[in-house]
Amino acid sequence: MKKLAVAAFALLVAGCATIVKGTSQMVVVNTPGVPGATCVLTSPTIGSQTVVTPGSLTLKKGSENIAVRCTKACYQDGVGVIPSNFEGMAAGNVILGGVIGLGVDAATGAMNQYAPEVQVVMTRTSGCGAAPPARH
Repeated sequence: MKKLAVAAFALLVAGCATIVKGTSQMVVVNTPGVPGATCVLTSPTIGSQTVVTPGSLTLKKGSENIAVRCTKACYQDGVGVIPSNFEGMAAGNVILGGVIGLGVDAATGAMNQYAPEVQVVMTRTSGCGAAPPARH
């Protein structure tokens, strides 16, 4: 019985960030002052995903940054990056889960986290239709 309890505990902490933080994350994409832009997010982990701003989508976690390119008629394309950072929870594996836990978190992407929001600046092109009405 004792061996079974120890084995269960080892499996529980084997991928601490995987269990606690998960292998995916919601990210918000916004183009301030330019709603309705179509943004394409790309990385080796997520492939290519599209969102219309302001919008959010759930992304599979990975160690690569995500490139963002936003387009809208009468605006220059906007580009940005959603950085991937080390998830502090994964450090607990060194103490509790050891190499196996760290390996599980690395393999699932759970040892990484993305910035929760990206703001992509877009500039209106000159001579493209009437300027939008001023907001009050």
